[in-house]
Amino acid sequence: MLYFVTVNYYSTELIEQLIQSIEDSYTLKYQVIIVNNSPKDGSIYQLECESTVILESGENVGFGAGCNLGLDWVYQQDSQGIVWLINPDTLLGSEGWEKVPNLFAANPEVSILGTIVYEPTGTLWFAGGVFIPSQGAILEKNLLSVKTDADYVPCDWVTGCSLLINLGQFSECPTFDPDYFLYYEDFDFCRRYAAQGHIIGVTPKLSLIHSPSSITDTQVKDKFKHSTYSYLKTMEKYSPKRVLIGRLFRLIVHALILSCVKPEIARGKFAGLAHYCQRSPLVKALLSNLKPRGSDVYFG
Repeated sequence: MLYFVTVNYYSTELIEQLIQSIEDSYTLKYQVIIVNNSPKDGSIYQLECESTVILESGENVGFGAGCNLGLDWVYQQDSQGIVWLINPDTLLGSEGWEKVPNLFAANPEVSILGTIVYEPTGTLWFAGGVFIPSQGAILEKNLLSVKTDADYVPCDWVTGCSLLINLGQFSECPTFDPDYFLYYEDFDFCRRYAAQGHIIGVTPKLSLIHSPSSITDTQVKDKFKHSTYSYLKTMEKYSPKRVLIGRLFRLIVHALILSCVKPEIARGKFAGLAHYCQRSPLVKALLSNLKPRGSDVYFG
């Protein structure tokens, strides 16, 4: 069975539209799992029904940790199921979505599968992810422009906006790193499981429509705080130290420039930088080396 998992943060109207698009497009048996990251949003319960389950996180735990609650719930019910992590601000099109189970049946080696994602204007938003560790380059690239007849094309990462997981490929429930509150958790998820031998791909057979930043743009400072922290954490985990240090200083300079022209964005970036420096073992080690001999300064 196919399980749609989405995370709610004051997005009841968007999720209602998403569910309607699922009802209009998917003819096989499915279940929608909504993880409620906004406990004060009682309106979400108007969507609860036989095919829609609502799980309470108790607070805003972030996207990755919210997805973990949904993944764990599904895994307890059906450890061989297919989970589709999907953003609230997306809509399924009119395609034959009943092909989803057949797609995995024909390609059982695939653990994580991304889809094509379009903006409402029809502009291509995602069709594959590439990573160049030596440069710290996390790139979106159209990997399907040549092999449009293939069921899928292997890639380094896929967007969490529309990410399918074949639970049968995992010996235990797959999880996101909860330290990623928002941004880059999908990249980290893919790279961690790729390192364990799991195959990640993107398929030209499925696509949906996404309205980018329709939720996060309402909270500019928090958006840039989380994106800055998550980006630096990702560079530390997956790129050489020289790349991290270069990106760290570039972010500091950029935030200083923005403080004059876009102060809200700058405040968010500085908050993310501070959060990263407080939590990063690497930064603490660098600062400890700079600490004057005999000093009792604490960098944590």
